[in-house]
Amino acid sequence: MSNTTLTADIIAKEAVMILENELVMGNLVYRGYEDEFSKNINGYKVGETVSIRRPTDFTVRDGKVAAIQDVVEGKIPVTVDKQKGVDFKFSSQDLTLQIKQLSERVIKPAMIQLANQIDRDLMAEYKNIPGNVTIPSGGINSFADFALAPEYMDKTSVPQEDRYAVLSPADHWAMLGSSTALYMQDVAKDAFRKARIGRVGNVDTYMSQNVPTHTTGDRTGTDLIDLTIVDGTFTWASVKDSTSITIHMDGYAGATSTIKYGDTFTISDVYDVNPVTKETLGHLKKFVVMADAVGSGNESDVLIWPPIILSGAQKTCHLSTGTDINDNTVTWQGVASTGYVQNLFFHKNAFALTMVPLVSPPGAIDVARRTFKGVSVRVIPYYDGTNDDSNWRLDVLYGTDTIDPRLAVRASLAADI
Repeated sequence: MSNTTLTADIIAKEAVMILENELVMGNLVYRGYEDEFSKNINGYKVGETVSIRRPTDFTVRDGKVAAIQDVVEGKIPVTVDKQKGVDFKFSSQDLTLQIKQLSERVIKPAMIQLANQIDRDLMAEYKNIPGNVTIPSGGINSFADFALAPEYMDKTSVPQEDRYAVLSPADHWAMLGSSTALYMQDVAKDAFRKARIGRVGNVDTYMSQNVPTHTTGDRTGTDLIDLTIVDGTFTWASVKDSTSITIHMDGYAGATSTIKYGDTFTISDVYDVNPVTKETLGHLKKFVVMADAVGSGNESDVLIWPPIILSGAQKTCHLSTGTDINDNTVTWQGVASTGYVQNLFFHKNAFALTMVPLVSPPGAIDVARRTFKGVSVRVIPYYDGTNDDSNWRLDVLYGTDTIDPRLAVRASLAADI
């Protein structure tokens, strides 16, 4: 086959297909918001953020008398704010290579780096997830260990379809070892495939080296809620457009104790409820910290999610005793200042990846933009006449967002989690 001078369009076409193929987490999450960013409103682009609707909820009446309920929908922002790229240069000789040769030498390694960056950004959304389960010492090395997360998802009414798990290499190989021993031909066969164990417990299971480790804050002591929170303190109407509420804690052992974004905790006597039936579940409600906090005089405000709503269609919690959680004990999950691997189990709609084609800049020559299965890449060459080299920049623009934190659960090797 004769050599062909490679153009930006040829390179962009090859790059976008490799990038899409190399994504793990990026191919498992919701990908339906790209069209929102392509709209023109009164002749103007929508900008880097659009708002999508949160689903409303209802209660069932008893009897024939109608009880009209308002439809109160919330909003959540979806933001495209991450521009990443890889830059390299080709000599004139390189540009006369066949695309297959150049793909293996340059384009594929570059796309692997970009794919890993996108996956890392998606995995970092774990910090918005309050739900978590404890994995016993030794990792996920049995079906019983693996089943803890899907069981939690069942209890909290996560839809059965489109469930995924992304495990750390250690937990992946531990689970793979137990899967190969199963007398189930398809499961055992999938256990040998790259980055995939297969469907286990109705969960499509993958491995990624990008599974993050969360390091907890140095908080210690007998921490307490220091705020009157009763039925009506927080309502759906007041929080429907928010991603956090503010509470106050005191009793920190250190005057300047730190609490980290992504730390999780429970509150004594505050129990979880089924989001559909509103019936009380047998475990304490789990909350997540939505921003770093530093104590001042052994106390601080703390941004958390979900909101503490004690009645109505959007009820999130049930009090086992009393009517006010002021002075209830906070139990932090995990040992202070310790790192824990964050395996993720989730429904597809828990997270979103939104990739938008970058514009062709005015004045740029030979710009190529390619989109493949929702993945968009822009390639721009610019020539260095002194050295007879072509410099190339390859860019992507995307955003990662947590759409519904109720649809995911973290699985960690940690006492008390």
